[in-house]
Amino acid sequence: MLEEVERWLATRSWSVADRPLHRILAAKQRTGQTISVVLPALNEEETVGDIVAVIRRDLVERVPLVDEIVVVDSGSTDRTSQVAAAAGARVVHRDEILPRVPAVPGKGEVLWRSLLVTSGDIVCFIDADLRDFSADFVSGIVGPLLTDPGVDLVKGMYDRPLAGTAGQGGRVTELMARPLLNMHWPQLAGFVQPLGGEYAARRSLLEQLPFPVGYGVELGMLVDALHLVGLDALAQVDVGVRKHRHQDGQALGRMAAAIYRTAQLRLARGHLVRPCLTQFERGEDGFEPRTYSVDTEERPPMLEIAEYAERKVA
Repeated sequence: MLEEVERWLATRSWSVADRPLHRILAAKQRTGQTISVVLPALNEEETVGDIVAVIRRDLVERVPLVDEIVVVDSGSTDRTSQVAAAAGARVVHRDEILPRVPAVPGKGEVLWRSLLVTSGDIVCFIDADLRDFSADFVSGIVGPLLTDPGVDLVKGMYDRPLAGTAGQGGRVTELMARPLLNMHWPQLAGFVQPLGGEYAARRSLLEQLPFPVGYGVELGMLVDALHLVGLDALAQVDVGVRKHRHQDGQALGRMAAAIYRTAQLRLARGHLVRPCLTQFERGEDGFEPRTYSVDTEERPPMLEIAEYAERKVA
C-alpha cells in the first residue's frame, strides 16, 4: 500500500462514533449548510418506507439535521412511490426531471437527475433496498462534511454479510472494483466499500462531475473526484453493518462489465470494440446465450445543463 494511502487511512477514515449527533448538529447550525437525502428507487416497496420513516423520525423530527428527503422513482411497477410518500418523502418520477433529455435506465441516471430536484448544499445518497436501517448511515457520512471544510465526499464503509456469513457480500467489489483501483488508481486502495451506495458529497463537487448512467456511477464518481479535488478531500466513515437484497451471479456479471467499462473510459477514453456482454442460461435445448449492452453513456456535469444554471441564478 502506498505511504500516502496509509496516512490517509489514519487521517480520513473514521467511525460514526467519532462525531456525536450533537456535534454534527452544532456544526450545521453554525455553518448554515443544508442537507438533502436522496433515495434512488426501483420496485422497493418492501424497504423504502422503513428507510424514509427512520430518517424522518430521527433526523428531521427528533433532531433537525436533514432538510429534505427525496425519493426518485425510476419506473417502479409496484407501490414504491405510494409507500415512500406515506412515510414522509417527497417523491419525484425520473421522467419528470429534465424531460427534454429522454431518460435511460440506470442508477446513475437517477442520481444525476436528482441534483435538479434537490436544494441541499450537501447531498446524501442512500440505496432504497436496505434492511434494519439506522439513521447512522446518514448522520455518519454527512458528519465530516459539516465539521471539516476540507472534506468534499464521504463514503460509508460497513460489513456486508451474505446469507448470514460475515464479509461475503460485495462480490463485485472484491472481484472487479478493488483490483481495478489497486492497479490503476492506487491512491483509492484505502476505500473499504468503493462501490457502496451510501455516500454524501458537497453539491459544489457533484455538479462538476460526469455521471455514468448505470452501475459504474460509484466507481466513476470516486475516480473523477480524486482527480478533481485530491485524495485528502475524500473520506470514509464506518457505519456498522449493511443488510440488503443480493443479486444473482449473472446480474453481478453485468454489473462488473459496466464497472469495467467505466474504468476503461477513464483509463484511455479508448474505443471498445464490442460494448456487450454475453452470458448463458440453461434452457430446454441446452445453454442459451443472452447478450446485454454494457453501459457506455455518461451524463455531463450538471453545471453544463442550462436548466440547472438558470436555477442557480434564480
